[in-house]
Amino acid sequence: MHATRLLPVLALALGSVFSPLRANEAASLHDRHCAGCHDTGVYTRPERKMTSRAGLYRQVQRCELALGLQWFDDEIAAMTDYLDEHFYRFAP
Repeated sequence: MHATRLLPVLALALGSVFSPLRANEAASLHDRHCAGCHDTGVYTRPERKMTSRAGLYRQVQRCELALGLQWFDDEIAAMTDYLDEHFYRFAP
């Protein structure tokens, strides 16, 4: 099979393997890695530093890097989604 015909097939196959994390998986990542540094009160305090979803994403990246977690981009995005949905609730 020619390589240009094989790429879409490969992309479909990998898409089923590398699907976005479900919310319960993000919650588990949070419990294992984030809760060791702080409790959820940091997300809801009046003087919280996060003021946008983009800022939240960058903060999740910084925490992931500081802890040496080596998360994939979908794990960083899933954690951002989880935190936004459960705590921050930034406008879309």
